[in-house]
Amino acid sequence: MALVGKKFPNIAVDAMNDMGDTFKVNVLEEATKNNKKVILFWYPKDFTFVCPTELHAFQAALPEFEKRNTIVIGASCDTAEVHFAWLNTAKDNGGIEGVTYPLLADSNRNLANMLRILDIQSESYNEETDSIVYEGDNVTYRATFLIDEEGTVFHESVNHMPVGRNVSEFLRLIDAYAHVQTHGEVCPANWENGKEAMSANRQGVAEYLSAN
Repeated sequence: MALVGKKFPNIAVDAMNDMGDTFKVNVLEEATKNNKKVILFWYPKDFTFVCPTELHAFQAALPEFEKRNTIVIGASCDTAEVHFAWLNTAKDNGGIEGVTYPLLADSNRNLANMLRILDIQSESYNEETDSIVYEGDNVTYRATFLIDEEGTVFHESVNHMPVGRNVSEFLRLIDAYAHVQTHGEVCPANWENGKEAMSANRQGVAEYLSAN
């Protein structure tokens, strides 16, 4: 079920930062209490291959997100201790040393389950063990959520495990949403900051298409 247009779940999750601090993060409150947008991106596992390239890419773009009044938060189902070990592993050894934004440690998968982003191919009941058996890795896909200052999700997307994200596209989406918030105009295909937007009516569409 899509969350776009709805409030992000109100739940606190364990987190870790590069200083080794463990704390709770409530993504909804990060947005509403700080009057900021939030980008929450999930990745499958620490100490893997595509994942560190994404975390470093988000770190490199951190100043651009900050210019846009946007908080960056990473997340996986690894524990806080595993996060800290990865944060202390050098980049040339596959680590994420130098990453400064917080990483959620959703090891009980409470939030990931709410968001329905876990890789569970199927589930069945085992009578002998009286338990549910899951097929799949039970880790998250590369899911991304953009949340506005009121805690409402305005974008969500999910990539399969082998496909890394384009960080620049999320900056573009934040710019477009901010333009809508500020000017009340809508942003056409491939819109970028500084380009012409249009009025949300037939005349606006016609004028935009004729000019482009």
